[in-house]
Amino acid sequence: MAEDRRFLLAEFADPDAMLRAAKELRQAGWSIEIHSPFPVKGMAEALGFAERRVPRAVLIGGLLGAVTGFAMQVYTNLAYPLDVGGRPLVAVPAFMLITFELTVLFAVIAGIGTMFASNHLPRLHHPLFDSQRFHLASDDRFFVSLALEGRDRDEAGKALAAFDPERIEDLGGEP
Repeated sequence: MAEDRRFLLAEFADPDAMLRAAKELRQAGWSIEIHSPFPVKGMAEALGFAERRVPRAVLIGGLLGAVTGFAMQVYTNLAYPLDVGGRPLVAVPAFMLITFELTVLFAVIAGIGTMFASNHLPRLHHPLFDSQRFHLASDDRFFVSLALEGRDRDEAGKALAAFDPERIEDLGGEP
């Protein structure tokens, strides 16, 4: 099944109008995203953002790294024992440096990998980039993009127009 990549893009000059539109459209069941030149207080609430995948992945990656680092050193010292200065073969304090380093390494790799997967990256092109004015999302304009996902374009246009945006643009071509 081909992915429906049609969007309506509404441009706002005011962040409060953007947040109000985003919150009400999401509550009405539309799939929306917010594009802003700076973080606006209330964005996460307006989007209903409650994603917890990345922190979980970092925790699991860190735990896996710690276990791997410690187990690797224990195995190596038991498989190839060296009696140096009468220290025990499993010297926990001596193992902490490598254990810590692998904890950090695995946690970072898990976090970055999960973030990329969650954001569907690398994505080299998005239909929003076809807009002539979308570059203003990094300057001084606020945008709400509404994914049509097989829904009626006129119904979506009326839903957006109710919030009095400066401009509404249809992106993504014909279905």
